[in-house]
Amino acid sequence: MSTYEHYTQPPPSPLWQVPASGSARFTWDYDDGRDRLLALYQKGKDKQWDGAKRIDWDLEVDPYDALGTPDEALTLHGTRHWARMTGKDKGELRRHYTSWQFSQFLHGEQGAMVCAARIVESAPDLDAKFYSATQTMDEARHAEIYGRFLHEKIGMLYPINDNLQSLLGDTLRDSRWDMPYLGMQVLIEGLALAAFGMIRDTTTKPLPKQILAYVMQDEARHVAFGRMALRDYYQQLTDAELREREEFVIEGCYLMRDRLRGVEVLENFGISRKEAEEYSEQSEFLHLFRKLLFSRIVPCVKDIGLWGERLRKAYLDMGVLELGDAGLDLLMSQDEEAAEQLDRERFAAEEQARVTEVTDAIAEGAQLSGP
Repeated sequence: MSTYEHYTQPPPSPLWQVPASGSARFTWDYDDGRDRLLALYQKGKDKQWDGAKRIDWDLEVDPYDALGTPDEALTLHGTRHWARMTGKDKGELRRHYTSWQFSQFLHGEQGAMVCAARIVESAPDLDAKFYSATQTMDEARHAEIYGRFLHEKIGMLYPINDNLQSLLGDTLRDSRWDMPYLGMQVLIEGLALAAFGMIRDTTTKPLPKQILAYVMQDEARHVAFGRMALRDYYQQLTDAELREREEFVIEGCYLMRDRLRGVEVLENFGISRKEAEEYSEQSEFLHLFRKLLFSRIVPCVKDIGLWGERLRKAYLDMGVLELGDAGLDLLMSQDEEAAEQLDRERFAAEEQARVTEVTDAIAEGAQLSGP
């Protein structure tokens, strides 16, 4: 079945074309590059995996409660609309929210794949090109996995959110070679990591937990790559050049913050955009969610050397300035460990099941061959 048959409403156009700008850069220096980036490249090669095999796609998913989302987390909870909704209506609302969230993840991963390919093309250093090539494969795998989850388990997709599309367009149209790093590796990937992590740590359902944990293991490397490359480069820029990039970060962060309301979902339930926006702004859960979503971006922006007065004022306005002192390395290592721990638990359970099966077979054979 075509993806278009699953959309809540058709995308504005079947193909979004972003004019390319900037230069493709070749380097003839094939000597060893930066040890840190080459180590990350080696890790990227070692950690490749097959989404069709590592994830247990046989796990059942109830599309009307795919994540185990509590009522309190739904924007309409406690409103006059909620009081009139039946159990079936609430299940449909959960399905739409899951579809909306994972659709934005899917569209963002396609954007990340294109940006990673652009970095391969435009980065001046061979070590950065090497790593970006592995990331392009990672992002293709993520898009494959989210697309399969939405098609097979949810049966519904949402078009790309306007603000996400705007940030992707700005990132890809900029001719400066470092902007795909900044727009994708720091802003979009950083936000995605926090969103993935919040759902990974709260969902009670095994399939989405697997998907998010394994994707996050890759994304932790991607953010590390952006930090390394940009920290080195931004030490060479003038104050004026740094201010230009801070303005891009400020605009991008406001766009991403405003992307998070899920107003499109409520509009599909007959609620006006104005009322949907009001409900979203009144949601305590959304306020907490927003703050957590910047837990990866703010310390990363500070780490790479973008921390001017105007940027700090913007983060103060968003209520996230204090996140600049968060331990980003610890968060990244926890993301990697969560996937490894999930693997250990899954494989231990599978091994125990095999041992039990063999033991039962032996016991059954002994009974059949008894005196």
